[in-house]
Amino acid sequence: MLKKSTAARQKRASAVAVPQAARGSETLASQAYQRLRQDIINAQYPAGGKLRIQELCDRYEVGPSPMREALNRLSRDGLVTQSDRKGFSVTPRSREHLEELTKTRCWLNELALRQSIASGDSAWEEGVVLAYHRLSRIPRHISGEDKAAYNPAWEQAHRAFHSSLIAACGSRWLIAFCEQLFDAADCYRHLSRVSSLKRGMRRDEHKEMVDAIVARDAAAAVKLLHTHFTRTAELVRERLDV
Repeated sequence: MLKKSTAARQKRASAVAVPQAARGSETLASQAYQRLRQDIINAQYPAGGKLRIQELCDRYEVGPSPMREALNRLSRDGLVTQSDRKGFSVTPRSREHLEELTKTRCWLNELALRQSIASGDSAWEEGVVLAYHRLSRIPRHISGEDKAAYNPAWEQAHRAFHSSLIAACGSRWLIAFCEQLFDAADCYRHLSRVSSLKRGMRRDEHKEMVDAIVARDAAAAVKLLHTHFTRTAELVRERLDV
């Protein structure tokens, strides 16, 4: 009887251990994904550069399986390309890719923004205003640091602001696509850090978008958003042509 009881406990413990091990591997893969994703967006890896799994494992302190899962997720996001013969590499940057990306961002974000303006309530509108207020109070660059180095707090607030614009569109799919395109565009924006300093001399494009949204002027808001995206792309092209 005692042997049966012991065997039953061991079987239950084994059944619990397998899901826990799986969750642990999933957690490591998610951590590796988030860290590597941010480093790619911040241009810590050269565009088109090969991503060697063992080197990544050493850098991010994870095993090969979680790292491969992270790379597969980044491949689905479009930040990494995968080849049967060459393995994984950072997605190359080019004028053609940038043009396609910018057009697609304009199309999808226009749809999401128009729908948000049409459907968004006062709480959504207040969320947009608050997101802008938080963004405007954070310096884009860290004081005393290299002027080409972005402030991580500003980066986070900038993403939150753009997310707030389309939060009331009513489609999680559309929001997810727009977020994915935001990441891809950020890779280019960080690639052009020096040129992006010129944006500080321009008018406050974010504030103009907020004003149009509060006025529920969808046409003006969309036009400003398109201009915001295309001007950023113009600055990036300056760096790609160097």
